[in-house]
Amino acid sequence: MASSETQVPLAPSLSRVARGSLCSGCGGCAAAAPGKVRMETKAPGYLRPTQIKTLTPEEDRLIVAICPGLGQTVEAAGRRDEVLWGPYASVFTGWANDAEIRHAGSSGGVLSAIILHLVETGVVDAVIENTAAADFPIGNAPLIARSKEDVIGGAGSRYAPSSPLADLPTHVASGLRHAFVGKPCDAVALRALAARDASVARAFPVILSFFCAGVPSHAGGREVLAKLGTSLEETTAFRFRGNGWPGRATALLRSGESRSMSYHDSWGGILSRHVQHRCKVCADGTGVAADIVCADAWESDENGYPLFEERDGVSLVMARTAKGQSLIDAAVAAGKITVEPFDIATLAAIQPGQRDRRRALAARLLALRLLGRPIPVYKGLRIAAAARQNTWRKNLRNFLGTARRVFRSAL
Repeated sequence: MASSETQVPLAPSLSRVARGSLCSGCGGCAAAAPGKVRMETKAPGYLRPTQIKTLTPEEDRLIVAICPGLGQTVEAAGRRDEVLWGPYASVFTGWANDAEIRHAGSSGGVLSAIILHLVETGVVDAVIENTAAADFPIGNAPLIARSKEDVIGGAGSRYAPSSPLADLPTHVASGLRHAFVGKPCDAVALRALAARDASVARAFPVILSFFCAGVPSHAGGREVLAKLGTSLEETTAFRFRGNGWPGRATALLRSGESRSMSYHDSWGGILSRHVQHRCKVCADGTGVAADIVCADAWESDENGYPLFEERDGVSLVMARTAKGQSLIDAAVAAGKITVEPFDIATLAAIQPGQRDRRRALAARLLALRLLGRPIPVYKGLRIAAAARQNTWRKNLRNFLGTARRVFRSAL
């Protein structure tokens, strides 16, 4: 991770992250050591830190404290605490009442409707989220949203690397109050920074997230384009999802032609195979550190497998904190969203990917530890309890599969 030009000594925190392939790409380390760490794209297309100056011991300790790749601590603090889903205040299904926002979002548009309501009512001045990079259609770029047009422009899932915390010092210095929308790991780092720096807490009074199945590399996006019979050079715009539920992966070509494939084929058949290692040992794909988190409230067939036919989007809406609950209540009262009761006992059936990864995590971490690989330090995430929901055969299979991958990478 250190630049070959400067040859600065790599900080212990970043060294451990590199040895364990534990980087999620959030950019928190760049925010903790501005001007000394920067995020760069590394093959096969992940965002990774490059250290360009020597870090102070204080900066190194701060990175250890906030880096989601190195660990995460969760406290229930009197909230209901589900083994697979973590602490929460309430859970619903819902959708945006604005048809345009509901259609643009990946799953009902609730996140988009809430952040627009926050800006319109002055709770925040702007929203930090991701949108497609203007010069790299399969990549991400930060978006500062202040209007409905901005929010719709950033709607729809972006299955590509992003480092939304890298520019955090600039946002703090602006003096504006922001809502932040990011991956669960981004929310972990931002929450940890806010707990240690009052200026960060003031700049980001609201944190929102979504269920995340992992971050694919840019190589995954290129493969989707290839399956569509096009290339990055021939593509002017690309959407991974949205404009319907679940929405199709859609490329707009320079010729004006549009080509697309289903979510099942794009994510299930291609992008999921390009997910980075850190995501495979993630204990929190469900946004435990956020105030509000949304996800797909899939309908299932008789065998419990999610159905991916196009229909009007429906969001799973979870208030993680009392603040999140009050923001949801305000959006409902203002007529911005509709919510309905949801039985969290049914969530495992409609989110099988999250369920299976949480149950497999203990076996994967044990294999890595026994083989001498650095692993994240998780506290309060009930990993052992989740593992007990698995059969011993599934745990053994995950243990052996992880060990096999380690040996292959070593070779």
